[in-house]
Amino acid sequence: MIENLESIHGALLRMNRSIQAEGTFGIIKNDRWYKRIVRRGIESVRMEIFLVSIGHNLYKYHNKQMRRQKAA
Repeated sequence: MIENLESIHGALLRMNRSIQAEGTFGIIKNDRWYKRIVRRGIESVRMEIFLVSIGHNLYKYHNKQMRRQKAA
């Protein structure tokens, strides 16, 4: 496992993974002013994260539709 992680392919996968995850979380935290989870309990926290994620995806979808309309 350590050989796989330290190989060039493993390093590229780790680098790509860190870039993808940080972008989305950074946008949610910084641009949407979502700083902390206010619910308690696993199910409530899961539901809150799902709702924030759905809101983020709907925002991206809406912007994509608006760009498509302007291009047409």
